[in-house]
Amino acid sequence: MLITSMLRIILTRSFKPFVFTGRNENKLKFESLEDMGLYVHIPFCRSICRFCPYFKEVYDNYKAESYKTALLKEIDLVCRNLKEKKHAASLYFGGGTPALMIDDMKEIIDKLKNYFIIEGGIGIELHPEDIKETNLDKLKKLGINMVSVGIQSFDEKCLHNLGRKNDRFEEKLNLVKSYEFDVVDVDLIFAIPGQTDKILLKDIKTAFDNGATQVSTYPFIDFTFADNSCKPMPEKTKKKMLNKLTEYCGNINIERTSVWTFARQGTKRYSSVTRDNFLGFGVSAATLLSNTFKINTFSIAEYIKRLNNGILPSSVTLYFTKRQRAVYYLFWSAYSLKIDIQKFEKMIGESLDKMFGIELLLAEKLGLLVKKKDCYELTPKSSYWYHIIEQFYTREYIDKMWNVSRKEAFPDKIVLR
Repeated sequence: MLITSMLRIILTRSFKPFVFTGRNENKLKFESLEDMGLYVHIPFCRSICRFCPYFKEVYDNYKAESYKTALLKEIDLVCRNLKEKKHAASLYFGGGTPALMIDDMKEIIDKLKNYFIIEGGIGIELHPEDIKETNLDKLKKLGINMVSVGIQSFDEKCLHNLGRKNDRFEEKLNLVKSYEFDVVDVDLIFAIPGQTDKILLKDIKTAFDNGATQVSTYPFIDFTFADNSCKPMPEKTKKKMLNKLTEYCGNINIERTSVWTFARQGTKRYSSVTRDNFLGFGVSAATLLSNTFKINTFSIAEYIKRLNNGILPSSVTLYFTKRQRAVYYLFWSAYSLKIDIQKFEKMIGESLDKMFGIELLLAEKLGLLVKKKDCYELTPKSSYWYHIIEQFYTREYIDKMWNVSRKEAFPDKIVLR
């Protein structure tokens, strides 16, 4: 907690914490924003994986139908004041297991297309159990061109420690490959209890050999509300694994495109978290705008109830100060290993050097940043420190936020120090 608190105080020039309140407006002001991403959360799964922190419930056909109806109402409610169609950089379906509602996707996409021109493509998370020809045919007909497959590991022992099993992963990835999606992302976890460097590198090789254009690797993090029987490896081990992973990908001409993502050179990049602004639809979905960050309720029943009454299902909202918004922008830009100077000024309304000149100069002197003509690039040294900070951020901010939201549909206040 000390690291996140100190960084917050230094960068925001304030002791004021991030305060999310239950005070919400029934309108979102996004009409003038650019680089707008769209996110839709489908919260249903066949069964619950104990390591997964995202909000989900076991699939129920009646509840899913009621949820879809509410979701369509939310889209109408959020977008009702648009005078013309707005350009959106991408649309992403996450979960949960979105393919459990694959036959509802056309209705949801068509509803969004009433309000948006989706330019950068449509992506969806796939559970390996959903990879079959009938589903892939449907995805192609829907215009979905990016898929992210949650493999986590190809190793039987690692999967056992996560509560998963290998369901012909290589065969299914090759089936996905045959459909020629623009992007095939494979999600893997590193530093799984029982995992070795050899197992991790074999996982990476197997993913790329069987059709992945990109591999997203995330360190194993034990959320307080997860039901994990195994505990995380020491940070020293995580550091070693991340270094091995980075070195290996460099040796096989795979480009590091973010702190935890590696992709074939020249392929389209795929991420759901690095949009400057995004609208989130569905239970537990987040929305980021120019001066606000809001999260929808984690209760499906309350989500449906609110929308039936014509009220946005916002649970809590953070109203950013200018510096808080700038810090948030820097944090997620740094995840992509590059901070765009002109984009920062356009987003925040003030130059990057003016707001953070001292910190940037110090970071250059310490070998953490390299200044280019139009951006600051993270060095391998700072990429590792970001990896450390991201884990602290996850444990101290996201874990707390989601833990409270799971227990209270509409909290009065959540304070993140």
